[in-house]
Amino acid sequence: MRLEKKATVVSTSVAAVLVLMKMTVGLFSGSIAVLASAIDSLLDLTVSLFNYFALNSAEKDPDDKFHYGRSKIEPLAAVIEGVVISFSALFILYEAIAKIIHYKPMEYVGTSVMVMIASFVVTAFLVAFLNYVAKKTRNMVIRADALHYKTDLYSNGAILLALGLIAYTGEHLIDPILGMGIAFYMIYSAVPIIKEGLLMLLDAAPSAEDLATIEGILEDEKDITGYHDLKIRESGSHIFISVHTVFNISISLYDAHLVSDRLEAKIRTAFEEKYVHILIHMDPYDDSEMNVAEDLY
Repeated sequence: MRLEKKATVVSTSVAAVLVLMKMTVGLFSGSIAVLASAIDSLLDLTVSLFNYFALNSAEKDPDDKFHYGRSKIEPLAAVIEGVVISFSALFILYEAIAKIIHYKPMEYVGTSVMVMIASFVVTAFLVAFLNYVAKKTRNMVIRADALHYKTDLYSNGAILLALGLIAYTGEHLIDPILGMGIAFYMIYSAVPIIKEGLLMLLDAAPSAEDLATIEGILEDEKDITGYHDLKIRESGSHIFISVHTVFNISISLYDAHLVSDRLEAKIRTAFEEKYVHILIHMDPYDDSEMNVAEDLY
């Protein structure tokens, strides 16, 4: 099992435990903040399950229907996760406003504090694990999941602080006000997830750092005289690269092919955490101006 899929199994299991704990205490205590956190954990559970099946589908080999595979399921899953986070935030916002209008004091504050402490510790370990997997694999779905649980970690810390203030001051309005703050933070966190997923679905160019890495490999190759029409797009854990390399007209096709193989090997090494697909067009002369002219018609 790939590390990414193991990460989704771990996050799903953790979310299931947190849902049970928080939902029980949230319903009995009447705390909007704890209930909001329980709803968020329930959505975490749903999203983590979806992410597992998304990664499983994205791993399938190309076939007669999907010649390039199903890797775009990964950015699609990230967009859906961002939308789910946003809608859950709107629900929390609604509940918080309703509690301010129809005021009702909290109960079982001490029990709520204990549950949130346990939730904070468990979530902290999960975030550390997901960040490790995200850095190692550079998988977009895991990055989105890590960011999602990081917002949970911050909200859990804020809820703990609020419960402490409620126990100390007796002011129960702190609870719905904090719930509103959590809702706005969740929406703020969801926006970059949705944006990155949409850009990948639209085949946007990769980061400037990745582009510079590929350009550096091409420019360091002494057996080509130049290159042009470099195009790169990412699709989940896959990266697709096409480029025209310019050779001396006297080089044999065999030798040019060996050079192309060497370039492909260097690029794959630079992006060893991704599935790299490279198409190198071998030109006997620089036809970049001709290609530009053809693109105009």
